[in-house]
Amino acid sequence: MEDSADDAALALFQLGEQQLHDAQWEQAAQTFRQALALDAQFAEAHANLGYVLDQSGEHAQAESCYRLALQLAPNNATLHLNLGAMLALQKRHAEAQDCYGAALALEPQSSACWSNLGALNLNLKNEDRAEACLRHAIALDPANHRASFNLAYLQLRRGNFEEGWALFEARDWYVAMQKQLAFARWQGQSLVGRSLLVTYEAGHGDVIQFCRYIALLKERGTAHITLLCHPALTGLMRSLEGPDTVCGFDLALSPAHFDYWMPLMSAPHYLGTRANHIPAALPYLHAEPALCRLWASRLPATEGSAPRVGLVWKGNPQFENDSARSLPHLQSLAPLWRVPGVDFISLQKGEGEDEVALRQAQQPLTDLGSRMQDFADAAAIVAQLDLVISVDTAMVHLAGALGKPCWLLLPWYMTDWRWGAEAADTPWYPGVMRLFRQGPDSDWGPVIAEVALALQERITPQGTPSY
Repeated sequence: MEDSADDAALALFQLGEQQLHDAQWEQAAQTFRQALALDAQFAEAHANLGYVLDQSGEHAQAESCYRLALQLAPNNATLHLNLGAMLALQKRHAEAQDCYGAALALEPQSSACWSNLGALNLNLKNEDRAEACLRHAIALDPANHRASFNLAYLQLRRGNFEEGWALFEARDWYVAMQKQLAFARWQGQSLVGRSLLVTYEAGHGDVIQFCRYIALLKERGTAHITLLCHPALTGLMRSLEGPDTVCGFDLALSPAHFDYWMPLMSAPHYLGTRANHIPAALPYLHAEPALCRLWASRLPATEGSAPRVGLVWKGNPQFENDSARSLPHLQSLAPLWRVPGVDFISLQKGEGEDEVALRQAQQPLTDLGSRMQDFADAAAIVAQLDLVISVDTAMVHLAGALGKPCWLLLPWYMTDWRWGAEAADTPWYPGVMRLFRQGPDSDWGPVIAEVALALQERITPQGTPSY
């Protein structure tokens, strides 16, 4: 009878693994629980249930499952690694490091564990330690793309572009796209007389920042360039010099043959961009005049010379570091309200939109973010502002690409590579972007206070803005 129960538990476990592979989270969790009802000592079932619960956002229950699995199988390095990864995402860094240490004690040649330890140190800005761990991970397994990507992140943040861009090719999200395309990937071949499909990257901001390279590709004699981008970017991208065709990925591509294709962010690598010669002629994107006229009627009428300042305080909550990069609430910007003579415009779209009405009850805040349909609308609004103040979202790239003054609020934890480590400006948007950085305590209070003071200093006693 006991053997029969064990066999049934194993069969359920195998079914749960298939459901897990198919991302059927609820079904997998139920199946693993059924297996555990038959065999409560089934360590792998506890571990897999923990993984499913972790992916579903039920972190406390996931941790309990992982720790129970480790009690049953303390010498399983993968369990220590997975628990460490979950703890690292919760910013429980010391505990995560202990888990990685336990895993490495069991499997010192684990490339995955060295990679995770490197990423942990990278996020905490222990850069030399991070580099040593990541290089060791790659030496153990040259095919460890995650380690290569993390090392690319470090080298790009340091401005070591030659190695950074080469390693950045390890990003693997576009592998599925490559399988769909029946023509060669461009890797520096002659483009004279050729047709090229340039595909989108993960985020809207990535495309806005790196679309500047399409003009450089056109200068190489490319006969025809098609830019495949997010649907919300198609209208804006039609103002860009270089592409002959702009197509949203929600629509079918033209059946026309392409000679080559390339992911947009591969351009810096193959065009040899280095830190001292970033292509940064601004503006390279433009607002549509007709949309500017439309949105002008919705902007507050300027009284005298009151500056119009756009605000964005939250990003996409699905982004891995959103809890660090986004402000807790619109009210976090309250010190700005004390700066007199400023018309504040909400550019917030999606998460955080509902906070605007609460703010309007205290002081006028014009809500245009909720009314924007796409980035062409956003560009038409931003073009008529004096300044944009934003957390690290696509809006800062839009402002920069339009040549509009922008103040960027940066988190200390997991600061994105493109903003470097310490500078108050950026060569990607020279002369228009100012960076305000958190300290190691990750406190937004001093950052907002500094921004409020800077805003006050930008306004002369006569109330004339100087940007």
